[in-house]
Amino acid sequence: MKEKVILAYSGGLDTTAIIPWLKENFDYEVICVCADCGQEEELDGLEERAISCGASKLYIEDLTDEFCDDYIVPCVQAHAVYENKYLLGTSMARPLIAKRLVEIARKEGATAICHGATGKGNDQIRFELTIKALAPDIKIIAAWRNEKWTMQSREDEIEYCKQHGINLPFSADTSYSRDRNIWHISHEGLELEDPANEPNYDHLLVLSQTPEKAPDEGEYVTIDFEAGVPKKVNGQAMKVSDIIRTLNKLGGKHGIGIIDIVENRVVGMKSRGVYETPGGTILYEAHQQLEELVLDRDTTTMKLDMGNKFAQIVYEGKWETPLREACQAFIESTQKNVTGQVKFKLYKGNIIKAGTTSPYSLYNESIASFTTGDLYDHHDAEGFINLFGLSLKVRAMKEAENNK
Repeated sequence: MKEKVILAYSGGLDTTAIIPWLKENFDYEVICVCADCGQEEELDGLEERAISCGASKLYIEDLTDEFCDDYIVPCVQAHAVYENKYLLGTSMARPLIAKRLVEIARKEGATAICHGATGKGNDQIRFELTIKALAPDIKIIAAWRNEKWTMQSREDEIEYCKQHGINLPFSADTSYSRDRNIWHISHEGLELEDPANEPNYDHLLVLSQTPEKAPDEGEYVTIDFEAGVPKKVNGQAMKVSDIIRTLNKLGGKHGIGIIDIVENRVVGMKSRGVYETPGGTILYEAHQQLEELVLDRDTTTMKLDMGNKFAQIVYEGKWETPLREACQAFIESTQKNVTGQVKFKLYKGNIIKAGTTSPYSLYNESIASFTTGDLYDHHDAEGFINLFGLSLKVRAMKEAENNK
């Protein structure tokens, strides 16, 4: 009886070529798993393709709601942004996909899991750290790093498939390397490989349009949160996945959330990419605006540091770690009063504040107003400043004394 391998399968050229390669070089029974994280790509025909290429079966797993509820929401609550720009669309999805690969490997009694991530990228790390954390006994096969993998181009893969009787509707023409899910779409390659080049947005954009092409009239949107979780858009209650879909349409229409970044990959190289995250950008901004009202100064300061750390943890594929759990526990403890409504105006790539309300708001008009209220006496500031600046005064006096 042959040993089984679970293959992370997208239906694209790389993972299609990996099926016969696994059978030829390892004599495995190949079981494919396609993870649907809301990428809206056509999944019809994938089972037929996988089996025709030599797989024994294909699982198509709808992970969209789990992705939104258990992975996206914690990152929104943390305000996790990698290198001040990237909203972690690919980074968040990989540990969930890897977790499901492990679950199906256990169900099938498989001894190995294979992925098609390249040896230059971050995804190999994210997949493999999760698998190691959840199933240290399962063998990992990274096709592109394996000594038996001799293909170096799309042309090589197409020719390999043809040699194995597989004729597929893939061409060898060069196009952007993309990753899409419900949260975002990323673009790499072509003119983006040279940071001196302006992106060809007319050719590149999928979820959005440029601010120049956005409507000349702005559009208002309201988002309601309960304990840090988005619950409504424009007064209509929805599950998180539908909120993201709704905001994607609104944000894309108004040119929101397009970023061009040269990021530092975990493996040491710099990589240039363009990300479209229209709905996510709106959701992050809304959550942050609400936190401005309800979190105290010290908690806000600590949470900024924790958000950056959380982003690093997720980017580096360390989801299944005690550190991520501890950071998330802190973040969740800050969310109990993050309830209220945020209103924005979307206009040509801009998210413009239009009012925020919360029953837990710490903003006190009596204190903050230029008119003196009962809770604040201007004279109290004098003693505070004397104490707050005491060390500066003592230091200056000592320097003056020594300079005599």
